[in-house]
Amino acid sequence: MVEPVAARQLRDRDLYRQRAEQARAEADEATLDNVRDRCLRAEAAWNEMANRAERTEKMRASQEAYKASLAEAAEA
Repeated sequence: MVEPVAARQLRDRDLYRQRAEQARAEADEATLDNVRDRCLRAEAAWNEMANRAERTEKMRASQEAYKASLAEAAEA
């Protein structure tokens, strides 16, 4: 069975946040500057992906609500 898109994105967003936390922890443990910088860049990228997934989820919910209201208006 295929899961709804919103459920997958919620997990994607959470996964992205977890990866960002992991990258931050690795940056904190790094002793080399270039490794620390790489981990911090990775953290920023993961956070941006999580933000995009969250915006997409909100936009999709908004569009679904709008379409539902149009369908209700058409039935009336």
